[in-house]
Amino acid sequence: MDRRAFVAGAVGLALAPRALAKNEPLALATADLESHLVVVTLASGQPVTTIRTEAFPRSIETVGDVAVVAHSDIGVVSLVHPFAGVHVLRGFGEPRYTAAHPSGRYAYVTDAARGEVVVVDVVRHAILSRTKVGPLARHITVSTNGRQLWVALGSKAEHVAMLGIGNAPYPRDLGNFTPPFLAHDVGFAPDGRHAWVTSGDRERVAIYDRGRLLRTIDADWPPQHVTFHGGLAYVTSGWSGTLRVHELGGRELRRNSVPVGSYNVQYADGRVLTPSLGHGWLSVLDERGDVVWSKRLARSSHDACVV
Repeated sequence: MDRRAFVAGAVGLALAPRALAKNEPLALATADLESHLVVVTLASGQPVTTIRTEAFPRSIETVGDVAVVAHSDIGVVSLVHPFAGVHVLRGFGEPRYTAAHPSGRYAYVTDAARGEVVVVDVVRHAILSRTKVGPLARHITVSTNGRQLWVALGSKAEHVAMLGIGNAPYPRDLGNFTPPFLAHDVGFAPDGRHAWVTSGDRERVAIYDRGRLLRTIDADWPPQHVTFHGGLAYVTSGWSGTLRVHELGGRELRRNSVPVGSYNVQYADGRVLTPSLGHGWLSVLDERGDVVWSKRLARSSHDACVV
């Protein structure tokens, strides 16, 4: 346990009474080079506080009431209880990304160095299981019904691994499939039918319907990332500095500009968040894909989530 982080959480609580009193959604963005999380209001980007973490926070994902932070460079995962403390889990090789089980209790963390999906109980602060999926396990997504995981095996992945998670803490191997290009990000849509696979090597995105390839569509420079809300998919291209909005079947509805470096993207609480790697901007867009606000929060920000 990182006692310094618990002190930082207590300080943050003292600095954020208004946001907490209003039960206002907050955005947490990783400050990769400053070893902390920046906390701002989701509505306007008003600064609230910072939460100290271990070095090099990279990806961040909300699992229940906890923000799970992967520190890929040093092989640890932080379980951040905003304004209440941080618990540090060790025993990882290179933790990369996290998917949340619908129950809000289990986090599925990819470990690229060990080729594993690691199941973490965020309530007990415990590692429950490790499942081999293949080298360079990276982006991960969980189906809406909580029955399956897809894992891209690399940033330019030849294969996507599939895991069954009927018994949530103990996934089982379902084999893998080969996408029509080298894959980067994977995402299950909330409709329970569609899944999207973005590319690490070309300007295309693949759309699957009930596990079968439906079509590929045009995209901006790779790698792209994807998130969803309702019947919409939001696709970012960090190199192009764009966010495209699509219907789940692929039809493009609109596109907008975001800061260059805006790779990772998440939807929560009526907003789409995309931070800028290497530049430190966090852009928040509405459900239509229009920018609500964009502010520089750090020197570099890899990922962001909402609590």
